[in-house]
This record gives sequence, structure tokens and C-alpha cells, in this order.
Amino acid sequence: MIDIPAMQGYRSRIEASFERWLPGAATHPTRLHQAMRYAVLNGGKQIRPLLVYASGHALDVPVETLDDPACAVELIHVFSLVHDDLPAMDDDDLRRGKPTCHKAYDDATAILTGDALQSLAFYILAHSKHIDVPPRRRIQMLEALSLASGSRGMAGGQAIDIASEGGQLTIPELEDMYIHKTGTLIRASVKLGALSASHASEKQLERLDHYAKCIGLLFQIQDDILDIECDTKTLGKTQGADLARNKPTYPALLGMESAKRRVRELHEESLDSLSRFDHRADLLRQLSRYIIERNN
Repeated sequence: MIDIPAMQGYRSRIEASFERWLPGAATHPTRLHQAMRYAVLNGGKQIRPLLVYASGHALDVPVETLDDPACAVELIHVFSLVHDDLPAMDDDDLRRGKPTCHKAYDDATAILTGDALQSLAFYILAHSKHIDVPPRRRIQMLEALSLASGSRGMAGGQAIDIASEGGQLTIPELEDMYIHKTGTLIRASVKLGALSASHASEKQLERLDHYAKCIGLLFQIQDDILDIECDTKTLGKTQGADLARNKPTYPALLGMESAKRRVRELHEESLDSLSRFDHRADLLRQLSRYIIERNN
């Protein structure tokens, strides 16, 4: 869990948004809705919704305007995890220290759970009464999240990841995969917070996007490092899974020290992107630091 004090209030707001938008466990069809709640209300770091709040805060956006975009982006993230864990994909048994959705329920229910969470995310952005922006900005928010979810984002990154198992990638190819698989949704998270500010300038959006590009890449490289250095209990998922599948990773290609050096470089670059922002961007700065110091 993130232990930045200023973030605890945001985490409470995220949980409240989940309860507001997720169908109740007793709502028909009950098994599907129970699985959706199991997948979403199963802990997690919630970095992506926190980035929505942090980028919005940097531009002085009222917090209630950010609740629903933050909820939507986390639903997309959870949908991707549920599908990635399936036997046809990564075939993982643990997620966040608990059985994966297809283990707790079954493969078919897990597929439908991911589908339903993805649909719900776009429904929230389209129908939220709390997103106080002009219609064009709301369309841009939908555009950003849909692009991050599809073949030019997470789905494309996962396709590259599957195709690369047992093969060799160059560092530029590996970073391209990371930018798609992990980075696009992180960039969309920051963008949703920024687009919630009707007054945000193109220059501000560009600087925030560069910050997000940096932390998206360092997040995945740090995952590579943790997959080697941490144990299964700490990670909340099977340690060494990437090595077992012979997946190309940063430490495997360049060595652990080079991987850690790249993470530090990306962290510094992310901070430099925020140099024109005042103290209201401190939450973004703290999240970049958190990403390189986390242990799961």
C-alpha cells in the first residue's frame, strides 16, 4: 500500500467510487457481479487512480471532479489484470496475494468480468455528473482511455509480450513493449486528471505527459527488478514468473545494476518534467519516488 499521508484520503474516495458504481453482489447475474467485486475490491496499490488525483491537484482541480475518472482508470487496469492472468495468457495463480479471478471463479467468468469492467469504465466517463468539463474535454478523456486500452496500448503491449516469450528483444524493442503494455495506461491516468482542468494549457499537458511517459517505463523496469529480488509473499504474485517463462526483461538484457541505473535516470527525468509546476505537483513527485522505492 502507498504510505504517502496525503494519499490516504484519495484512497478512501476511490473505494467510495467503487461502491457507487459497481453492481451489488446480490444483483442479477450475481456470480458475474460477485466476481467483478472480487477483482476490484482486492487491495492493490491503486497507483493509476492516485495519478489521476495527483495530476488534477497539480492543476487545482476540485477533488470531486476527479473521483469518477480515477474510478474508471482503475477498472480498466483491473480488467487488464484479470485477462492477463488467464491460462491463455500469463496463467497466474496469485494476484495481490489472493487467488486470481479465474481461480476463485472460473475461466469463463473471469473473461466476462474483464469485459464488464472495461465497459463500466467507459460508461462512467460518459455518464458521470461530477466531471465538470466542456463536452470536447469529456470526449478527449474517453479517447485517451480507449486508446490506452486497445491495440495501440495495453492490448498491443500484451500481444508483443506473448510473442516475445523465448525470443530476444533489443532494448528499444523492450522499451516499446513496456510503453504499450504498462506506460499507456499510466499516461492516460495522468492525462485524465489534467483534462479534468478546463484551463490546462497544451504546454502543461505536454509536460505532464512526459512525466507520465517516464514513470510508466520506470514502473515496468522496477517490476522486472522486483520479480528477481522479492519473494512471492511480498510481491503478492508468483516471484520469478517472467524468468520461468523466459521473457525478455531489463535485468536479463543489461544486468541488474544497469536496470537500477535506468530507473534512477527515469525518475530524475520525471522530476525535471515537473520543474515548471509549483508545490501542488508535489504529490506527482512523491509518486515517482514511491514507484522506485516500492517492494511489490
